[in-house]
Amino acid sequence: MSTALSPTALAQQFTSLFGAAPDGIWAAPGRVNLIGEHTDYNEGFVLPFAIDRTANVAVRLRGDNTARLVSSYGNQGVVEVDLDTLSRDSMSGWTAYPLGVVWVLRQQGVAVGGFDLFLDSTVPTGAGLSSSAAIECAVATAFNELLDAQLSPGALVLVGQRAENEVVGAPTGILDQSASLLSTDGHAVFLDCRSQASQLVPLALAAAGLIVLVVDTKVTHAHATGGYAARRASCELGAEVLGVAALRDVDAEDLAEAAGLLDEETFRRVRHIVTEDMRVLETVSVLEASGPSAIGDLLTASHASMRDDFEISCPELDLAVDTALSNGALGARMTGGGFGGSAIALIPASAEATVRTAVLDAFAAAGFTTPDIFAVSPAAGARRIV
Repeated sequence: MSTALSPTALAQQFTSLFGAAPDGIWAAPGRVNLIGEHTDYNEGFVLPFAIDRTANVAVRLRGDNTARLVSSYGNQGVVEVDLDTLSRDSMSGWTAYPLGVVWVLRQQGVAVGGFDLFLDSTVPTGAGLSSSAAIECAVATAFNELLDAQLSPGALVLVGQRAENEVVGAPTGILDQSASLLSTDGHAVFLDCRSQASQLVPLALAAAGLIVLVVDTKVTHAHATGGYAARRASCELGAEVLGVAALRDVDAEDLAEAAGLLDEETFRRVRHIVTEDMRVLETVSVLEASGPSAIGDLLTASHASMRDDFEISCPELDLAVDTALSNGALGARMTGGGFGGSAIALIPASAEATVRTAVLDAFAAAGFTTPDIFAVSPAAGARRIV
């Protein structure tokens, strides 16, 4: 994982590269989804929290219609774009995330003109921690303030989602952007993806002597390809056959009838969504009543459902989950869209070294790539930092 540039260092690099100081620096976090996977685009419930890994963007408005963008990782140099020629099909690579947001804002009547932008991010890419939404939300927050667009956090969520859907080509819901924009320290965001209603739920890990350990398996995934879109199509088929607007409208007691109406694979996809929505609601209730030490079994049940019914896990994720559970974790699950990325384990803080060593040893014994393992805590959402 890259080390963040300090705000001072980021401003200095920006000034050195572009010849003037930035107008400001904005940060937006990645996220861990505590529970509620693939329920977002089924108009269901999710419970993510922002993590203390952020995408930081330094931005300065220009007097012309030229955008110049550079990132601190890789040796890609400055990308220069004439905004008059910006179209949905003209963006590619990492710049599609900030430029996608600019394109959406311009489509919605926000007069984004030329700008210089420097991106520095510590959210691991391809790890299921929403590095793309972190960039989108930092950029959206920056331009919302710089141009006094007065868009609400909920409106910025939809800007980021539209950039992801229409420019990047990933058919994601609103989970990632909501977590990045709406989170606060020490809380998870309980989100109703149908109404966009959100509620902060205390996630007092430190007070309970717990941490969430992330195991980045280094198995990269890309939402814009393959499996994610296929799962979404299965969910849409299930809803159509069952005669509902979205799988959010299917209850547990409807599953027996659904089994007779759907092919076996589609039924399992539907069963995951229906039971996962139930697990999210129960997790919120348990957190409010008993605190985080009581949610472990729900996390583990979520992983089993994603592994067996939704079939989005992989050997590396399963090994991380199983090893954590056998070495003291209260619960563990894969997090994110699946097909790689990260697992999370809810563990006593005192067990961190034991779990970390056990997972590293298990991956080495299996011949898997060495994972990155790090603790995260519920952090603040998108904001100006300079």
